[in-house]
Amino acid sequence: MREEYDFSNSIKNPYAQKEKKQISINIETDTIAYFKTLAKKVGIPYQNLINSYLTDCVSKRVEPKVEWN
Repeated sequence: MREEYDFSNSIKNPYAQKEKKQISINIETDTIAYFKTLAKKVGIPYQNLINSYLTDCVSKRVEPKVEWN
């Protein structure tokens, strides 16, 4: 082995999984039921489906439409 390695021209591994952080959030029961049903149809855990949906929102820079009455 070399004593030192030069990583200045290294390329990030595109296949490495991004780091995830476990959090606790309050989600309405109907919303969870919706994602559970949808997840069952596509054959993935509902938490993964919610994460995929949120990741898609981030990549598309989707902003929520919030109206206060």
